[in-house]
Parts: sequence; structure tokens; C-alpha cells
Amino acid sequence: MDMFSLECFVAVAETGSFTKAGIRMKRTQSAITQQISNLEKQLETRLIDRDKKGSLTRDGDVFLHYALRMLAIHHEIMDRFKNPELDGEVRVGIPEDFADRFLADVLTDFSRIHPRIFLNVQCGLSLNLYEQFKNKMLDLVLVKMTSPENFPFGVEIWAEPLVWVGKEGMTYKQNSGMPLPLVLAPEPCVYRSRAIAALEQNGIRSRIVYSSPSYAGIIAAVRANMGVTVLPITMIPEKLIRIDALLPELPDIHVSLIRQNSNDSPAIYSLIEFLLGKLKQKKHSIVSIK
Repeated sequence: MDMFSLECFVAVAETGSFTKAGIRMKRTQSAITQQISNLEKQLETRLIDRDKKGSLTRDGDVFLHYALRMLAIHHEIMDRFKNPELDGEVRVGIPEDFADRFLADVLTDFSRIHPRIFLNVQCGLSLNLYEQFKNKMLDLVLVKMTSPENFPFGVEIWAEPLVWVGKEGMTYKQNSGMPLPLVLAPEPCVYRSRAIAALEQNGIRSRIVYSSPSYAGIIAAVRANMGVTVLPITMIPEKLIRIDALLPELPDIHVSLIRQNSNDSPAIYSLIEFLLGKLKQKKHSIVSIK
């Protein structure tokens, strides 16, 4: 299949609009519509429901997973054969929970394709990584923030709700007089600040019963029923569930990939394209499971 048609389809699926997809792809709305129509003729099925403002049909939702996989393979092939001699060092900052949940196999795949590129990976809290990035200690960083507009030299990968998470069977009674037990990372942590702010704004008493900079440590404490924590909805691990009753709604978290504006290294651009393709594919796979 034509890769440009697949990219147009993914753009419509992710933006929910032919017009916005045209802006992303730098094409007119009619050109995007034509590409989608060509795909639908090839597959002999409707992919986009025109009556619902660009939402996917059932077949379109199924096809989206295939399209993301095909585009990821396409970019991997182009990287492998068009840029086989890329070398150099790329200093990458990744939040520890994302490294644990999403990125171990992705970075392994990239290193296999480009064995002469040395990936110097730093894991930690988003705000600490961002400070290192501002001090020119990192070339590329994946950050979790609430305002993607803060990053003029980056691209938002996705946004999703933050939710309260606890062990199955745990209940919280707001009128019991007992403070809500919290399991959170130490400052500075985006999840921590959002959780505490939401509780304070709603007059809910709380206390931090366990604090760890480690994602694994936080999950272990919640599984031990020490308290509740806050996570993006796609990162809820097995044996833990959403705890929504009586707890305030939390703002969305935005995941952005940002780079130093002054760095035009081909190795960095290659890693950016690779990460974007793989992360978007993983995101859609996890959301479909949830």
C-alpha cells in the first residue's frame, strides 16, 4: 500500500478531522479525502464515518493497528538501508516509568538497526530530566507535562487522563475522618503535584505514607495496599484498578518528545522518527486493550 495514504489515514484517525489532518500532512482537505477514498476502494470497506466528523468505523479501528505497524516497519527499513552508517552519541532522558513500561524493547530495536550509534540513556523524574535538558546535558528528552505549548522544539506524542489507582477491593470513605493514604514519587514529580493540588482544592485530607522515585517501588507499595497513587490510564499495571469513587478528577497529562534546537545531528533525527513511530504504535495497542 502507498505509505502516504497510510500516513494520511493515521493523521485523520489521530486528529479526528480531515482539515487538521491536512494541516499536519501539508495537503488540502480534498487531497486527504482522496487518499482515504483510495484506501477504502482498495479494501472495499469504509474506514472513516463521514457522518460522525471523522471518527473511525469498526473496520477503520481495526485497520489503524495494521497501518501503524506497516508505517513502523517502513520507517525501520528506511533507517536500516538508507542510513546504515549513522554513528555518534545521543544523550536521551526518559522517565523511569516509561522506560519500564514502553521503551526497553524500542531502544533495543534501534540499537540493532544502528549499532554505531551509542545511546546514553538517563532515567529519572520528568522535571529533573527537563532541568538537565535545559542545561544542555541531554540532546533529547521524553517529558510528561500539562502544557505541551512549553516545548517549541518538540512534538506531542499523546495526551491521556491521569487517574487514581489502588489495589482491587480498596475503598475510601471521605467522611471517615481518616486522611487518604498516598503513594507518590518525591518532589519534583508531575503526578505528585497534580494529585495533591486536586485533593486540596476539593478539601480532601491526605497524607503520604510511602515515597519512592522508582516506578517499581510505587507499584509494589500500592499492591501491598499501603495507599493509592496516580498514573496515566494506559499505565495501570496488572492487579491494580482505578479508584474513582469520591476522588476528584485529574487533568490530562501530555507526553512530549523535545530536542535541543541547535542540534541537527542525523543520528538524533533518526532516533526521533523511530521513537515517534514506535511509541504511537504502542499507545494505540495499549489503549485498545484498556
